[in-house]
Amino acid sequence: MGSIFCEISRYLMIIVFALYTWSSFAVFGVKSKDRQEHMLRRQARWIFLLHLDGYLVLLVRTQNKKLLLFYAAQAVFFLCIISGYKLLYEKSAQLLSNHMCMLMAIGFLMLSRLSYEKAVRQFTIAAGSMIFAMGIPYLIKKIRFIRRLGLLYAAAGLCALAAVSVLGAVSYGAKISFTIAKVSIQPTEFVKILFVFFVASMFCQSVSVKRIALTTGVAAAHVMILVFSKDLGGALLFFIAYLVMLYVAAKNPLYFLSGLGAGSAAAWAGYHLFSHVRVRVMAWSDPFLYIDKEGYQIAQSLFAIGTGGWFGMGLNQGTPNKIPVVEEDFMFSAIAEEFGGIFAICLILICVSCFLMFVNISMQIKNNFYKYTALGLGTLYGFQVFLTIGGAVKFIPSTGVTLPLVSSGGSSMMATVAMFAIIQGMYLLKEDEDLRIEKERKQNARARTKKTGAKKKARTEEKERP
Repeated sequence: MGSIFCEISRYLMIIVFALYTWSSFAVFGVKSKDRQEHMLRRQARWIFLLHLDGYLVLLVRTQNKKLLLFYAAQAVFFLCIISGYKLLYEKSAQLLSNHMCMLMAIGFLMLSRLSYEKAVRQFTIAAGSMIFAMGIPYLIKKIRFIRRLGLLYAAAGLCALAAVSVLGAVSYGAKISFTIAKVSIQPTEFVKILFVFFVASMFCQSVSVKRIALTTGVAAAHVMILVFSKDLGGALLFFIAYLVMLYVAAKNPLYFLSGLGAGSAAAWAGYHLFSHVRVRVMAWSDPFLYIDKEGYQIAQSLFAIGTGGWFGMGLNQGTPNKIPVVEEDFMFSAIAEEFGGIFAICLILICVSCFLMFVNISMQIKNNFYKYTALGLGTLYGFQVFLTIGGAVKFIPSTGVTLPLVSSGGSSMMATVAMFAIIQGMYLLKEDEDLRIEKERKQNARARTKKTGAKKKARTEEKERP
């Protein structure tokens, strides 16, 4: 009986996730606000259905009774997020809240299957992060002087990165974290946000040649410290985010082309300077030739994706633990193996939907500081997803970055939750701008109507004079 339930659940989760993904894009074609809210509420129900179904399957497969309490805690957590945003911020973007909950639900579910202890730790960090993140949209709306703290953001970021490069522990050839009171912290995850705030603060004031030169110098210092620490994945994220923000702010293709040229030269130099980069390129070029050593990780990732096919092996039925560091770097491969290719494609589309929402807010908001910040955060998020999934499917060499909200990683979880909360705050600012513009439009229309009526009355009175 349990096997029949698990087999039905395998297809049910795919259908539910496919419907969720379809509604994520279909909602934009609905003009009625009531209809949109109905679709978003239905989306939220699909999150809870998929989440419940997944944990019931794990309970049947593993007979681990602890999963019941863990599932209940997560369900309350997601309910608090979805209802909390609506209660605290009536005009918040529910689609963004839904996406955040869905991605975390998939991550918790897969981590529970891979390592129950890591799943509990990840959930604890996520819950703690959300307590603070709930207040971020209010701060974004109320504290307007944050746009004038550019050099403070830069100083804080450079100090944090320098501390890692000096005190950090080496992990897979790179210094990316240090430990305080037995807690491992990756400051790069938080410095990414400070870096975007710094660049946005500089460019919102001016895009003169002098200002661009100063900003580029400080941005280069961030990247060089990361290169010195051998955190080339992080350096690439910083570089791409800066390049996109510079191009949009200055609107000069020459800057973009020069940046691409400099980036290509840096990639060539990195290949020849760092042995672990050459190892990753070697593993990427032909993982099956070096399957006994350098190519083992990517080869196992490809085996997992291929084994899953379109419909997956079923939750807890595959062998994703054969992939080294699967919880951090190759969660996409584990999901593709057990949930299937259709589910994995839907996961990519949800990440694309998040990226498009970030960019859409950037395009619509009028204030340049918030415009550039939303663009920078969107670029960071979208490119990190690309690096993670691209490395898992052998499209690009593996860079060792996590899949936001899905992969195991406390610092990544905290930073991404904060990033989504910042975007929520900017969405609220955009809604306030739209409301103000609509109010001014109506006032102008009434004034024109009143003026036209006065003129018409004057002409009528003039005609009636003897």
